[in-house]
Amino acid sequence: MTNLAHEAWFQDPALKRVFSLLNADGGEGRVVGGAVRNSLMGLAVSDIDVATTLTPDVVIERAKAAGIKAVPTGVEHGTVTLVIDRKPFEVTTLRADVETDGRRAKVAFSTDWQTDAERRDLTINALYVDAAGDVVDLVGGLADIEKRNIRFIGDAATRISEDYLRILRFFRFFAYYGSGRPDADGLRACAAARSKLQTLSAERVWSEVRKLLSAEDPGRALLWMRTVGSLTEILPETEKWGIDAIPALVGTEQALGWTPDPLLRLASIVPPDAKRLAAMAARLKFANAEAAFFQAWANAAPVNDEISSAAFDRLLYRNGVEGLVVRIKLALAVARGKAEDDMKEMARSARLGALLDRAQRWLKPAFPLNGGDVMAAGIPSGRQIGETLATLENQWIDENFVSDRAALLARLSALVK
Repeated sequence: MTNLAHEAWFQDPALKRVFSLLNADGGEGRVVGGAVRNSLMGLAVSDIDVATTLTPDVVIERAKAAGIKAVPTGVEHGTVTLVIDRKPFEVTTLRADVETDGRRAKVAFSTDWQTDAERRDLTINALYVDAAGDVVDLVGGLADIEKRNIRFIGDAATRISEDYLRILRFFRFFAYYGSGRPDADGLRACAAARSKLQTLSAERVWSEVRKLLSAEDPGRALLWMRTVGSLTEILPETEKWGIDAIPALVGTEQALGWTPDPLLRLASIVPPDAKRLAAMAARLKFANAEAAFFQAWANAAPVNDEISSAAFDRLLYRNGVEGLVVRIKLALAVARGKAEDDMKEMARSARLGALLDRAQRWLKPAFPLNGGDVMAAGIPSGRQIGETLATLENQWIDENFVSDRAALLARLSALVK
């Protein structure tokens, strides 16, 4: 019997209180899901979710009697969040599916652990740990964890038909925890149901894709998604662009210590076309900052790696830093991917690296004049003020920002005469 009682997270007094609360008077609680999976894989444990035979109203009643804060975060689905020592524990009643339509499920509360396990998605996510620390495996998850095999519970097509988001979850969990080739039955089922991804809400799809792109190396998962057609289904922009840039980008991140950025990784597999990227952002309901990231990248000028420092500063001023940084990072990743066998690309990598460092340290200089200065010089309010300011600012930029306020005021005075 596999036992996790020695794990630090299991020894937490707050978790002990949760077990005491749920296991009294014929009830039972078991830790389920990510905490169990990660612990068995030697990975960090963060959130601790608990399954219980008790109904939500009983959980709330017992918590109240014990002086434990209970938040009804999802009572209709059986979930109550217990807060102990400022730590949240999601406690969910065992469930059985009554009706599913591929997007949401109607459930009935249950006391049957086998039924609860079999309604979950993947074997590695359906392992329980009881109050003694013993791992309870009802679906073959332990063997799959040992092999790093990502497999649907029971019939893959049936699990997917219950919630089509499981197609994306299959690949996301493969990116984080899988090894070798994905489960063949899972791949076939994902391929057969890929068109059903269109029935899901944009928010759910983008949330799942963003998590997948945040994996240490999402390359193999993206390759298999492309192979079975699910990547094109949710990101048609990648169809002709491809995902070949991902390995070099991941390698560059690891070599240079970049934090994996799902937006940068997405940028590497879609074309820098402002119109198409705006449509993608609208379709997937990106946050404003996410949509702005892609527009900044698409609208940024291409960067010649042999550009002078002064010319690069002018480019940064006129284009903004964010979009140029994305362009340079993507170009640097491509160059580093070729550099091992190409001395020219090695030199190009060095130049791009220097430009990236300059861009990330660059502080935008403040133009010394404003509209009030132009009006004070005798130009009436209206379009001419903006035009005059733009003329002076462009001259100031072209001179590499060297003219001070006095010099610019003198130039303004000369323009007015």
